[in-house]
Amino acid sequence: MKKKDSKIVGSNLEQEQARKTFSGITLKELYTPEDVQNIDYDKDIAASGEYPFTRGIYRDMYRGRLWTSREITGLGTPTQTNERLKFELESGARGLDVISDMPGQMGIDTDHPRAKGEVGRLGASLTTLLEMEQMLDGIPCDQITFVFDNSPAHLASTTLAQYLVANEKRGISKDKLNFTIQNDPWHIFLCGGGAAGEERPLNLALKVRTDVLEYAVREGIQLYNQVNLYDMRELGVTAPQEIAFAFSIAIAYMDEALKRGLTIDEIVSRTAFVCSCQVDFFEEIAKFRAARRMWARLIRERYKSENKRSWRFRFGVHTAGCSLYPQQIQNNIVRVAYQVLAAALGGAQAIVPCCFDEPVSTPTAESHRLALRTQQIVAHELGITNVTDPLGGSYYVESLTNKVEEEANAVLRKIEELGGAGEALRTRWFDKQGEKSSIQHIKEIETGERIIVGVNAFTMHEEKTAGSFHRYDPEAERMVVAQLKELKQRRDNDKVRKALEKIQAQAEQSERGDNINLIPAIIEAVRVYATLGEICGMMRQGYGYTYDVFDGIRAIY
Repeated sequence: MKKKDSKIVGSNLEQEQARKTFSGITLKELYTPEDVQNIDYDKDIAASGEYPFTRGIYRDMYRGRLWTSREITGLGTPTQTNERLKFELESGARGLDVISDMPGQMGIDTDHPRAKGEVGRLGASLTTLLEMEQMLDGIPCDQITFVFDNSPAHLASTTLAQYLVANEKRGISKDKLNFTIQNDPWHIFLCGGGAAGEERPLNLALKVRTDVLEYAVREGIQLYNQVNLYDMRELGVTAPQEIAFAFSIAIAYMDEALKRGLTIDEIVSRTAFVCSCQVDFFEEIAKFRAARRMWARLIRERYKSENKRSWRFRFGVHTAGCSLYPQQIQNNIVRVAYQVLAAALGGAQAIVPCCFDEPVSTPTAESHRLALRTQQIVAHELGITNVTDPLGGSYYVESLTNKVEEEANAVLRKIEELGGAGEALRTRWFDKQGEKSSIQHIKEIETGERIIVGVNAFTMHEEKTAGSFHRYDPEAERMVVAQLKELKQRRDNDKVRKALEKIQAQAEQSERGDNINLIPAIIEAVRVYATLGEICGMMRQGYGYTYDVFDGIRAIY
């Protein structure tokens, strides 16, 4: 990347900086009452807790309850992840958040040839019930909220089964649990999920995604299914695209669930969103406010819901990993802090800050604690929780909220003209839009139009990275793989075979149109220690796809 001399850039910042938002929205020099004269307060803004919820979904917001503070965790062995989760609780986390490693995201077991070198590297290994049991040991799941950042349908469904069975064995009934599974498989196709060049199994993903939601509703389980805006933003899409892409996918999910006989209120009561929070402070706040208003109107007007609770846009925020850089790595602490502040001022129900060392490693315990402390300082020292929506009424913020909503609605209309999210995924329209936005962003950094402190401005000739970082331990992978091989030998493989055959048979019936919910069969398979890869493979075969996403191994049953 071509670097500018920091002194030159530093002396010409006013001339160098473009007068537009991160997403390219042109800005005026000064905003006045004229910029909000067409806003009807009661119709377009209203008090917090009132439709269309622009100012917040609850009347008292953080005066009544602070956002839930979390950190995303997953590393090495399940036991090592367990230790980190307990460390976070001791450090003041109010909820836990686990992400599975890459083999799990791809739907393969830890002993798969393509999993080598990736087991437990960028997430937790949850191939079997045994690993879930080890990870949850001593964790009070009936006293905290738990989030699994597991979007693929095979992973979301298996995670649900593992979590329910593991807690049942610990004496915690499913009605005592309050948890979230991302369960957003369509966005995974946009974000590069699946083997390279593989056909996107949109039908199977949608079917199993809906199975999870339907099972939770029918069984009365307090399970939220998250729609992931965050990963889309990491690809480089703009703030309006982030909202529109995710809402179009959410519409497809809701329409499919309605076909199952669920009501819109049953669906929405178990739907939440995870948003990104980029570095443009005011645009991100405006984005959250616009998304709340758009969601309220969508559910009330398009889906005719009369339940006020269903109109509320429930969302958590994960600060933007793509905004962090290895150069002058401690600068990331400042970036994360302001993103947390923007998320709080934007009215998030949960916040997961990135750790400053993420560009170079899996976060250390110390960096996790620092990220939690960042939230705690914002929550308890800055005074921003004393008043609901303190930026409401700002000429700039209200005008920018309108502009983000206007552009997001335009993108949403374009997607519907294409035939909806499914068609936009099938034709890779989403991918092309993300690539276009990402390339534009990179060009702006390379030319200096967009200043990144420490990267293309205010650089250091001989930088020495301070601090110690997490290092991947190959021994952890060896231990996990050895445990899996030993488990496969001692489990009752006859019961495993019968359970897996049932999954494939029901998947085949569903593919023919019978719509049998696969979750009970998956729970049976998990209970006898069938693996994630085996369960995923049988579902895939039932729908006419290869057993293995990489087409490198065959089913043993």
